[in-house]
Order: sequence, then C-alpha cells, then structure tokens
Amino acid sequence: MNRTEFVFATAIILFIAFCLGWFACWLLHRLTRVSKADMGELEQMAHALHEAEDTRERALAYIEHREAELTNQLHQSEAELRAAMDGLRDARRDAEELRAKLDS
Repeated sequence: MNRTEFVFATAIILFIAFCLGWFACWLLHRLTRVSKADMGELEQMAHALHEAEDTRERALAYIEHREAELTNQLHQSEAELRAAMDGLRDARRDAEELRAKLDS
C-alpha cells in the first residue's frame, strides 16, 4: 500500500465515521424530540407549581401574622394575670390586716 492509497483509505474511513456519527445524532434527536402535547403538559405543571408557590407564600404570611397576634394576646393575658395576682395579693394583705385589727 503506497502513500496515496493510505490517504484515500483514511479519508474514506473518516468520512464513514462522520456519516455514522451524523446519523446517530439525527436518530437520537428524532427519538427524543418533545411533542407539543408534552410541552402543553409541562406548561400546565409549571403553572400549577407557580400557583402552589403563591399559595404557600400566602399561607406563610398568614401564619406569621396569626403568630404575631397570638403572641400579642399572650403577652396581654400575662400582664392581666400579673395585675390580677398583684390585686389579689393586696386584697389578702388588707384582709389579714383587718382580721388582725378585729382580733385585737
């Protein structure tokens, strides 16, 4: 085999390899192509996901707002309880003083 025959054989082998690669790429593209129905379904899923995220954000905002309200009510109730306990303590002290005066 002389040099010219070797170059032609190499060129033919490379051309065949190129053709096989191109055919494989075309076949893969043809088999994995996304149909319009699939695209519509993907768009519906994306829309549903967006709505779910919005709903989640609204729920989190509501929970934070409700938690703040309940915390505020708890603090108010604790303050009222402390005031009532102080008043009860004062009333008991006054009652003890009055009993002591009545006994003496």
